[in-house]
Amino acid sequence: MRPLHILQLYLEEMNTYGDQGNLLVLSVRARRHGLVPVVHHHGPGGELPDEVDVVLGGGGPDAAQVEVQRDIVRIGDRLRALVDAGVPMLAVCGTYQMFGNGYRTGAGVEVDGIGIFDADTAAPAHGERLIGNVAVETTFAGTVYGFENHSGRTVLGAGQEPFGVVVRGKGNNGRDGLEGARTRNAFGTYLHGPVLPTNPAFADHLLALALARTGETLAAGDVDDALADEVRRGAARRVRR
Repeated sequence: MRPLHILQLYLEEMNTYGDQGNLLVLSVRARRHGLVPVVHHHGPGGELPDEVDVVLGGGGPDAAQVEVQRDIVRIGDRLRALVDAGVPMLAVCGTYQMFGNGYRTGAGVEVDGIGIFDADTAAPAHGERLIGNVAVETTFAGTVYGFENHSGRTVLGAGQEPFGVVVRGKGNNGRDGLEGARTRNAFGTYLHGPVLPTNPAFADHLLALALARTGETLAAGDVDDALADEVRRGAARRVRR
């Protein structure tokens, strides 16, 4: 059975909103599609594994981003090389911001980014947050549902592809109708929930992208999405209100 090497970034520091659930879902779905998940945890000061098929990163408070920024800059060249090689990545909230050009906190602290996304983020000094249920239309997984809770306002550079278009919610900044960013197979988003349990098509898309790099396809597998489908129907009803 083929191993699937999953690199989880900064789980101890960047897991405020339960984004570890993305790792759990991706691991379970990998097994059900006939893969063997091999999880590599990376924390500040650690070394990245030689083999990486998927990269995951979650959200965290400003203090956590300040804590890990030096390390993510240190490994930035390797992460950018993985993006260039087509490795799929899911960067949520704080990790998404650090995958951009940089982030300025509400207190005026500058957090360096690594430029995977041409995106700049700043939080207002008064600390107002963008909070609520979100629905986003994407080109790769249909409608993606989640929950946002962030103070940062992200603006994409000219030519930067978004994760998707907001149907309900605020998205990147509450003004331009865009949510997240995408560069090759790297996806950045503000969607918590965590996002993958409610959006199994997106989870499988990440798995398929990982296999496609070596000319493989994702087997049909033994999956039952009845519960996720029910959750999605509930999310759709909230969108229509």
